[in-house]
Amino acid sequence: MKNEPAWLKAARARIGVRETPGTGNSPIIMGWAKRLGVKVLGIAYNADSVPWCGVFVAEALTAGGIDLASEGLHRMRIAVRAKAWADWGSALRPDRVAPGAVLVFDRAGGGHVGFYVGEDDRHYHVLGGNQSDAVNVMRLAKDRCVAIRWPRGEPVIGAPVRMTAVAGVPVSRNEA
Repeated sequence: MKNEPAWLKAARARIGVRETPGTGNSPIIMGWAKRLGVKVLGIAYNADSVPWCGVFVAEALTAGGIDLASEGLHRMRIAVRAKAWADWGSALRPDRVAPGAVLVFDRAGGGHVGFYVGEDDRHYHVLGGNQSDAVNVMRLAKDRCVAIRWPRGEPVIGAPVRMTAVAGVPVSRNEA
């Protein structure tokens, strides 16, 4: 999409990246964490079985030219904790959401974070990582969304996108 922010284009380019089943780790996901300097409880991020939705968001934003540290937030703190993204950037109202907005969701046992690509009556269509162990687009219930954020200082490009076709876009109920 030509009018999308660079970070959403970077995220779309990563669709299809998957965790490695079993005890192995995806070299792509592990490479993102290494480049970002991500740590979990002070230890280097060392397995794609550790939730990586925030690592994906940080990777796409960074690839799209957003300096995560410029807002006084440390990349490794944000990247791992999905709900930490709720305080990042600037807040957007639901009627101002646009493709590329960072959406933060509540879920049993934690949170989830991904990028807005559209919406239907009850769901946001979210491009995210660690959705069924892969980077893809899934629908998440709007009532689970706890924050809509945009990189501070970046102009909002676009407006809400109404999705009329939902066939083939699964509804996610738990992104763990």
